[in-house]
Amino acid sequence: MFQRTTHTPEETRRIAERLARLLDPGDVLTLSGDLGAGKTTFTQGLARGLAVEESVSSPTFTLIREYEGRIPLYHMDLYRLGEQADSENLGIDEYLYGDGVCVIEWAEYIKSLLPEEYLQVTIRKMGESERQITISGAGKRFAGLIEELNQTCHI
Repeated sequence: MFQRTTHTPEETRRIAERLARLLDPGDVLTLSGDLGAGKTTFTQGLARGLAVEESVSSPTFTLIREYEGRIPLYHMDLYRLGEQADSENLGIDEYLYGDGVCVIEWAEYIKSLLPEEYLQVTIRKMGESERQITISGAGKRFAGLIEELNQTCHI
């Protein structure tokens, strides 16, 4: 498990940027956290690490945003779909098993559709600008990735 406390949004972005440099096409990340915890800020850091040049914003009303970079970035927010979220109404399989990095907010609505291996990122508000970021992985690939992140990510 990787865990750090950040004190600014930029520190949150830097952790995500470092993580992005370790990601491969087809990797899936789930993002958990209360509203305003910093999920979009974290995704902005991922985008920067994937060399995405577009401005990244929350996909709350569009559900899925696609960004081109070194690896495509697919950012999903399933909050509005709730329990109705499924593979058919999202066409989610092409994202989960595609050639990009898939970041899913509110992934608990599609837990049964997630691949066997994925990263779980949890962001907790600790104060006005402090955030606790915890990253854990499901599967062997991500155990090594988390170990490398722990060794190389210093904020």
